[in-house]
Amino acid sequence: MRTQTAQAEPDMSTNEEKINLLGLSLPKMQAFFAELGEKPFRASQTLKWIHQRGVVEIDDMTDISKALREKMKAVAEIKLPLITQELRSSDGSCKWIVQVASGSSVEMVYIPEAGRGTLCVSSQAGCSLDCSFCATGKQGFNSNLTVAEVIGQLWWANQKLAGFGVKPAAEWDESGARVAQNPRPISNIVMMGMGEPLLNFDNVMDALSLMMEDQAYGLSKRRVTISTSGVVPAIDRLKDFTDASLAISLHAPNDELRSQIVPINKKYPIKELLRASSDYMSTLGERRVAVIEYTLIAGVNDHRQHARELAELLKNFPCKINLIPFNPFSLSDYKRPSNSSISNFRQILHEAGYTVTVRTTRADDIGAACGQLVGEVGDNTRRSQRYADAAAQRITVQ
Repeated sequence: MRTQTAQAEPDMSTNEEKINLLGLSLPKMQAFFAELGEKPFRASQTLKWIHQRGVVEIDDMTDISKALREKMKAVAEIKLPLITQELRSSDGSCKWIVQVASGSSVEMVYIPEAGRGTLCVSSQAGCSLDCSFCATGKQGFNSNLTVAEVIGQLWWANQKLAGFGVKPAAEWDESGARVAQNPRPISNIVMMGMGEPLLNFDNVMDALSLMMEDQAYGLSKRRVTISTSGVVPAIDRLKDFTDASLAISLHAPNDELRSQIVPINKKYPIKELLRASSDYMSTLGERRVAVIEYTLIAGVNDHRQHARELAELLKNFPCKINLIPFNPFSLSDYKRPSNSSISNFRQILHEAGYTVTVRTTRADDIGAACGQLVGEVGDNTRRSQRYADAAAQRITVQ
């Protein structure tokens, strides 16, 4: 596990705005207590109170002296993002609407599976990248989430799930064998919610460190996944900050098509993306491989030739491939591919020697399937209005 941190040490030179202890990684928590003239072990104590015991009042930290608690309260607090709505799917999934400091709302999704619980976490209010298959991108962009707003999603999910009786999840090794019992409901994190995680690099790195910190959530590095659309300079920096797993939102087998679907490809084409990703994965050991995410869109990127081209493109890039049938939403004219198209695409890749999974659509009855997350974003780009105007014009013409 890397020890470098992405942000400056906490600034306690002013009391105008208190430090939010919820968002401090272990090194930054140690720096906080050093500023108070306290020993580093106080940081571990405080992390356990907040992230393992769910305490949000400093006075409830009973193994810390009253005098120190008073010093802490003078300059710090534990402030959670606000849950404004909870939606439960018929398949057992849950979606929570989370209001953040900017006034926007983001969404996080819990997906139960056999022996594990996966939380899909948001990193931004909206998204600046505007991938054509994703509802979040149509909302425009408002703000990066703070560390506390990212890690607060995991804090809340564990509390909420435990509250309505969801049992602790399990930990699994790479072969699929059960190795341990996770004490909390969430065993897996995917940074696949609203936003591009690597465009909020510093805050996401600190949040990831808390997710994997033994004194906080203790999640396996193999069970915490960063998904990126291809911010190459940030991928090049990853090795200095984390050893989390990597998923690449590819969605096309060539630059021409990918630039239409994922506009950031115009700046960082596939060759650069795979090079950066390969360099990062090489630091994690031979047994770790990246996941290629490929959203199948009817008539756009789901032809047999696309599958053959994808197989050729990735032949020297160790990976697993996750096929994601497109999930419709109101501002898109894209369609879900037929079952036969999905099956044919998968078979071609399988015969080429790839491990291929087809993502089961989950929680679409609550608008929480992959690509459907929208939240409520105070759009600074006016993109959402442009898409709404275009959609209204299409309806009028029809």
